[in-house]
Amino acid sequence: MLASLVSIASLMLSTLLMMVGYGLMNFVVPIRSVAEGWSTFTISFIATGYTFGFTISCIVTPRFVKRVGHVRVFGALISLLSVGILLCALMVDWRAWVVFRFISGFGIAGSYLIIESWLNERVNNANRATIFSVYMITCLVGSIGGQYLVPLSDPKSTYLFILCGIIFALAMLPTALSTAKSPTPIAQAKFDLPKLYRLSPIAFIGSLLSGALSGTWNSLGGVYTQNVGMDTAEGATLLACVLAGGAISQMPIGRISDMIDRRIMMIICGVIGVVACAVMTLFDARSIVALYVAGFFVGTVLYPIYAINVAHANDRAAPDEYVTISSGIMILYGLGTVSGPLVGGALMQFAGPSGLLWFMTLTFAFYAGYAGWRMARRKVGEGRIEKSDFQAIPIPVRGTDPSVRAMTPVD
Repeated sequence: MLASLVSIASLMLSTLLMMVGYGLMNFVVPIRSVAEGWSTFTISFIATGYTFGFTISCIVTPRFVKRVGHVRVFGALISLLSVGILLCALMVDWRAWVVFRFISGFGIAGSYLIIESWLNERVNNANRATIFSVYMITCLVGSIGGQYLVPLSDPKSTYLFILCGIIFALAMLPTALSTAKSPTPIAQAKFDLPKLYRLSPIAFIGSLLSGALSGTWNSLGGVYTQNVGMDTAEGATLLACVLAGGAISQMPIGRISDMIDRRIMMIICGVIGVVACAVMTLFDARSIVALYVAGFFVGTVLYPIYAINVAHANDRAAPDEYVTISSGIMILYGLGTVSGPLVGGALMQFAGPSGLLWFMTLTFAFYAGYAGWRMARRKVGEGRIEKSDFQAIPIPVRGTDPSVRAMTPVD
């Protein structure tokens, strides 16, 4: 076990630095957008640039990896992350930021794919849980730490953007200088959305909805904290509470879903999400502790539902279909992250900060309701080949399944 951890030490250090930059970037960008006086819908449109880049990268990055290898592509993607955030400091125009955020989304998604492919080659059944627990903790600590760098300077200045670019650049050094063996190229996989829908309609719809939920919160959560009157430290704490809730709840929710019909767990998660989001609408910066608690419970279901969707689909898939199924779910999730911020941003523009939470409330309600409807349409166990084990998904990493070594969608 110690040898396995040593073999990924440089990769984990790169991941930690990347996630510090990620946490800082995803908080300072919406705060600066609010400071510029841009409308909420404009900010949400900027966010779609990021999510669209994220989705496209999931499709094309494997081609680059197959051509030149993991380390070179990882270096190129980290460079894109630095370039994307530094350009935001050089040209403060929302139209340009749509492009710059596309660059950042492309860079972060490809980096995730490479890191997780690398890890999956280093794990076996004996150490899988430990290795991915280390990865999850690394991602969580880095992301939260980056958010708390925002109070160091005025977001209206270029200081935080430059600091973020430097951190991203440093993230490449541990991996570039490592003597560890690089993984073999990512395998190719075709995605088949009609087949996914036939196997598991709830995983198909649920992936779109889970992408819309997490994409909306990750893109507009920082805007929400500013609009309700939080300072940067308070806003960072709320975002950290949501992340912490997701980190703590993933394994308990997953284990329970292994023992019962996963659709029941989907309904429970949807109901918790409805209640928690509704409670958040009752509080603002004047009830800061209550807002933190409600945000924590939102996080307990916001992120784990994606992994439940993956597990439910794999329950009904043959072993040789896992990669294809996971790739299709990945694409649907990406489409959700593109559309969610636009709808959520429009509601925030119309109804104020609570519009974000009402959008999430309705989406959670639809998720629970659709799961219930599918239970009425298909009996427990119908179409199941073998119930697969739940695999926790690292919190900031959206759209990958560490139970499969390669699930990147390639035509």
